[in-house]
Amino acid sequence: MVCKNCAAMQKPHLLPLRSITLGLALLAVPMAWAEKADRLKPLNIVSERQGSIDLVNQRTEFIGDVVLTKGTLLLRAEKVDVRETSDGYYQAYANGQPGKQVSFRQASDTQGESIQGAADQLEYDTRADTVRFIGNAVVRHMRGSAVANEVTGAVIVFDNRSEVFTLEAGQASPYPNGRVRVVMMPRPEPAASAPAPSTAASGIPLRPSTTLQPRKPS
Repeated sequence: MVCKNCAAMQKPHLLPLRSITLGLALLAVPMAWAEKADRLKPLNIVSERQGSIDLVNQRTEFIGDVVLTKGTLLLRAEKVDVRETSDGYYQAYANGQPGKQVSFRQASDTQGESIQGAADQLEYDTRADTVRFIGNAVVRHMRGSAVANEVTGAVIVFDNRSEVFTLEAGQASPYPNGRVRVVMMPRPEPAASAPAPSTAASGIPLRPSTTLQPRKPS
């Protein structure tokens, strides 16, 4: 049953892979990734303008500043089309608009770390546990507010199970000449531990021993 007050929307247009990949460059980049507990969290979608819910075909479509959340996962887009499979998994197709890309953020299992990305389009598949950034894609691995690693390409696919990024070059890459790029920042050096304070410096008064006996001269 479709909401009577919601206008039906067409399926988001996804760029064919051949149109954005002149040359193919694959690069596996291991990184700490998504919080595993997010898999068990409910999927929520809100929109400012309109949407439709097709209970027969298990399809939900929203348009207008759409916000999709699932645990720590946060996705923002102009249009989102979510399909539910017969075995209960979800496939989400998100599209941006001129001047405003799809944005994505998800916390990592490592405390204080997260992944933040943006692209013209995004595909999120809970069955395969993958996120696919399509068109002018940039994904950053954050440690707090600092960028730890950054990957750039026409298409960036992340496999959450293997924790591996796959980058594809092409005309839709934001890097010059359609190339892929990886920037890995050095890890901050651990703070040196302070030396243990001496007895004199600690302010503890010295006291004569009551157990040691004076040594007799030889």
